[in-house]
Amino acid sequence: MKLKEDMNPLLLQVFRSVVWVYSVITFLPWYFLSGTSTSLERARRQKARSITGHTAGPYRAINSQQGLAAALYPGLDTLDKVFEHAATRFPARHCLGTRQLLSEEDELQPNGKVFKKVILGDYNWLSYQAVYQAAKSFGCGLAALGQKPQCNIAIFCETREEWMVAAQACFMYNFPLVTLYSTLGPNAIAHGLNETEVTHIITSRELLQSRLKAILYEVPRLQHIILVDRKPASWPDMPRGIVVLSMDAVQEMGSKPSNMAATHRQPAPSDIAVVMYTSGSTGIPKGVMISHSNIIASITGMAERIPNLDETDTYIGYLPLAHVLELSAELVCISHGCSIGYSSPQTLADQSTKIKKGSKGDTSVLKPTLMAAVPEIMDRIYKNVMTKVEEMSSFQRSLFVLAYNYKMEQISKGYSTPLCDRFVFKRVRALLGGQTRVLLSGGAPLSAATQRFMNICLCCPVGQGYGLTETCGAGTISEAWDYSTGRVGAPLVCSEFSLKDWEEGGYYSSDKPNPRGEILIGGPNVTMGYYKNEARNRLDFFVDDSGQRWFCTGDIGEFHSDGCLKIIDRKKDLVKLQAGEYVSLGKVEAVLKNCSLIDNICAYANSEESYVISFVVPNPKQLMALAKQRQVHGSWEEICNNPEMEREVLRIITEAAVSVQAPGVWSAVDGVRGQADLERVWRPVPGRGARALGQAVVTTPGCDGDGGRERCQDHSQGGGGVRRVWRSAGKSDGWRGDGGVEVVVVVVEEEQRGRRSEVRMN
Repeated sequence: MKLKEDMNPLLLQVFRSVVWVYSVITFLPWYFLSGTSTSLERARRQKARSITGHTAGPYRAINSQQGLAAALYPGLDTLDKVFEHAATRFPARHCLGTRQLLSEEDELQPNGKVFKKVILGDYNWLSYQAVYQAAKSFGCGLAALGQKPQCNIAIFCETREEWMVAAQACFMYNFPLVTLYSTLGPNAIAHGLNETEVTHIITSRELLQSRLKAILYEVPRLQHIILVDRKPASWPDMPRGIVVLSMDAVQEMGSKPSNMAATHRQPAPSDIAVVMYTSGSTGIPKGVMISHSNIIASITGMAERIPNLDETDTYIGYLPLAHVLELSAELVCISHGCSIGYSSPQTLADQSTKIKKGSKGDTSVLKPTLMAAVPEIMDRIYKNVMTKVEEMSSFQRSLFVLAYNYKMEQISKGYSTPLCDRFVFKRVRALLGGQTRVLLSGGAPLSAATQRFMNICLCCPVGQGYGLTETCGAGTISEAWDYSTGRVGAPLVCSEFSLKDWEEGGYYSSDKPNPRGEILIGGPNVTMGYYKNEARNRLDFFVDDSGQRWFCTGDIGEFHSDGCLKIIDRKKDLVKLQAGEYVSLGKVEAVLKNCSLIDNICAYANSEESYVISFVVPNPKQLMALAKQRQVHGSWEEICNNPEMEREVLRIITEAAVSVQAPGVWSAVDGVRGQADLERVWRPVPGRGARALGQAVVTTPGCDGDGGRERCQDHSQGGGGVRRVWRSAGKSDGWRGDGGVEVVVVVVEEEQRGRRSEVRMN
């Protein structure tokens, strides 16, 4: 999406003329010297294809047509072997690093609240050899405390270097590691600990005090609590039979010659390495059993998709290690000798909430070359930068917008813009340290606007990945030279994909122009199933005639002609409204989340109603600025409940939705301009009319006029739905998967409303 160029038309034309002359003069030398032609060939090449020739698949990457990859190195088929190989190969290189805490103080905010602020020093590093020895001592100490091989041990801890040391110790000594999100509620924590029957748990002092202590009586099998904190702690009020030890004390115990000499059972590839509990957002958390061979296959596929990955790279770890995305990413880095510096969302950047003003955030000190992020983090960066742009002088803002739009045009052609990167976007890139060369987004869909913004302003490829805990995080990752948006790339070399028809949703592998259906993932990365949940395993997992294990994702996807996958729906995300329309709640949220007034949003629908509602967490800074502009005064609660503010916020949210250019989305727009109501969003279903996607408007300017329209077949989605769909002549399916103008004007007549609505797509 281009930014609005708000400047004198004459100056704008002069600027464009200068850019055109510069481009003509420099294009040929730059084209041949920069290797752009090779990058363009890579971006346009076939990336995956069906190995059977059928549109349903299975689809494999071009370089894995003959067989799926299952291991990084010959003979290294378990995680302990991979880490030992890295420690032998890179003994003195930095492995894990944590910043030194210099000072900590309370800072009073204007609203009366007190925030804790920190000043942090440089990173203190442990070498690969030091981490290997620490993990070995800790594992040996756990064994001395009575932890048995193939008996579960839990870790309930924030992302930090001790987490990874403990994990490597468990991998070495064949202790299946039960991971739990540190944000889980008490009932979910107790459920996970009791279901896995753990006797030992690794945690932090803060989490023991705030989360674990209250439920200890509900976990009768628990005997040992190991605290990762360096500070000594005494817990006199623990339940009888529970011993609290520090990690240092356990390592010291394990370092004794008598304990070190004891033999231990090494894991087999088929042994469980991790029992990873989900977030529990849809109910009680489920434990996913992940074997050593599953993780090895997963990191093999991920590593192959990261160009030039080696020991010179630095990765910043701040996402929850209890999430498969972060754990897989860090294990990929360790397998290649990279350095991992730890951070947190509160200390990530200079402007982060816990960083004292004037001191440096973690990215500024570490200067990572690799980074994983979730859309929420990237959306936050996007909105913060755009807020700064709005605060610029008119000249600075115009320069930024012109450079942004120019670079977007060049990127769409596969070209780079070194001068814009150096003089305009350097400060934005410095937000993440200035050295980032690969940024991977996962965990949730990333909006096209945010992805393109990050591509342009951070001057590095922003790839989307698709995977699930049940597939060990592996599935697809877009290639570094593929600058298309809205897609998640081709299958990794460890995975293959099939499409299963879903009649109720109207998705078929025979659909044109792209085959669509429920995504099934097969390969050595598909996990062993859910812990103690055979009924669910029979529903979600199956083994085909060749012995290949598959997982039914519940996500709906389509394969493009070059073999890249696009996620277009989710079976569980769809809610059928009263009139029979299907609403994709995730798409409604993704469209509206980029509005500067919205910090977070949750869409909700009830099948007994004909509309969707949303719960919005407003951005305090933006909302207070709007209130000042509208001369509305009062407390935060009074401003939020003010009718005038409600109308104005609804208008702005509607405009934000209208401004989104969503390829492949049709929008029913009310003929009365300026109406604040959020109308339905329609999506084409080839041969079946249209379906509602939600109560948000997504429309873009198109060409008016109705020359040569062709009428399509009538299909209603329940009572009073879409009665007729008109398309421009010659467009049999009406849309393309990745942009471009297929349909200019579509007219939808709604029987219930008795009025005509225009639908435009760009």
